[in-house]
Amino acid sequence: MTPHIHFVRMSRFDVDLFVIGGGSGGVRAARVAASHGAKVAIAEASRWGGTCVIRGCVPKKLMVYASEVSRTLDDARGQGWSIAPASFDWLAFREAKDHEIARLSAGYLERLRAADARIFEGKATLADAHTIEIAGARVTAAHIAIATGSRPIVPDAGTWITSDDAFHLAALPRRLAILGAGYIGVEFAHIFAGFGVAVTLAHRGGVLRGFDPDVSTEVVRGLERHGIRVAAHEDVQAGDFDVRMAAIGRTPASAGLGLAEAGVALDDEGAVVVDEWSRTNVPHVHAIGDVTARVALTPVAIREGHALADTLFGGRPTPIQHHLIPTAVFAQPPAAAVGLSEPAARAAGHDLALFHARFRPMRYALSRRDEQVMMKLVVDRDSDRVLGLHVVGPDAPEIVQAAAIAITMGATKADFDRTFALHPTTAEELVLLR
Repeated sequence: MTPHIHFVRMSRFDVDLFVIGGGSGGVRAARVAASHGAKVAIAEASRWGGTCVIRGCVPKKLMVYASEVSRTLDDARGQGWSIAPASFDWLAFREAKDHEIARLSAGYLERLRAADARIFEGKATLADAHTIEIAGARVTAAHIAIATGSRPIVPDAGTWITSDDAFHLAALPRRLAILGAGYIGVEFAHIFAGFGVAVTLAHRGGVLRGFDPDVSTEVVRGLERHGIRVAAHEDVQAGDFDVRMAAIGRTPASAGLGLAEAGVALDDEGAVVVDEWSRTNVPHVHAIGDVTARVALTPVAIREGHALADTLFGGRPTPIQHHLIPTAVFAQPPAAAVGLSEPAARAAGHDLALFHARFRPMRYALSRRDEQVMMKLVVDRDSDRVLGLHVVGPDAPEIVQAAAIAITMGATKADFDRTFALHPTTAEELVLLR
């Protein structure tokens, strides 16, 4: 049911909105609510910026860029450049990366101050559905938003590190085992292999499960081409490794917030249960981002936070539809997708027309690198509508992000076919598939 909310400041409360969690989703909710005239407070128990900025997307992408250099140098030699053997200084990289993350984290705090949000640094808990306790103080709020994110799952804290720890290693290991072949495991396998580490990636039932099978197959080829050993999970339990890293998923960071005591419903995994308006079962308590375990992606958390603020304070009730979300795995080469995989489309009852391409991109014509681009369009045969796009290869995330606009608008295969190609590019293959 659409909430009928007319924002009127509730003077009996200290603030109109109290956000618990200073990550991407929480900060967006706070800033947008403040822009609508709401009196806002926000608390963060660790560092401003949350998982994405501090221990996720941003530092990981910086590591991807750094680790790609070794392969770029190899390609350059094949293109006529004389380049002396290069070496990598992990500590110098780590210092530069930490400096950039500190800068970004400070930027989050500056933007909150500019929005005139009341800022708390420390662990916040619910005393009741309208009261937050933090650092010995009590703050009352008309609405509370839980945006505390998630934590990595650790099989044995004494034996395994997590991706959180991988950003701060004192030194690069010689031999690294990674357990888990989802986004995080695949990305870190390529990162550390690019830094010269011998990597074994162990999976439980496949690489990138949930992606289209053609994507998974191509990503496995990429792992093996880069010297990464892909193995069953038993193979990393007792092997001779300097470091073992668990990348077996994340769990909602909902414990210790007073949620259960305040009557907020959690599922069996500890995720906060919400509806399409990000409302919990307790009036005036809401939740966004990874703590809800809906779609654990930063842009989704940001959209949820923005929608919540618009709904509560902007006079624009905005539900969230988790549909046609583009996603990328920053493997080397990367993979990206939007829409339905072939198995998911068949399971939904679609009669499919499938269009494939697989080729070596021009950038490797001279270096002769054995690396392929794979593209796949999944099309509903009856309506001609494009249901899904799946790409593995250089610039795949950039290609899919742009194409996602057309697919979200309901583009058909005929729309793709009548679009002029931009030559010579990898992306032109999208409009040439026959």
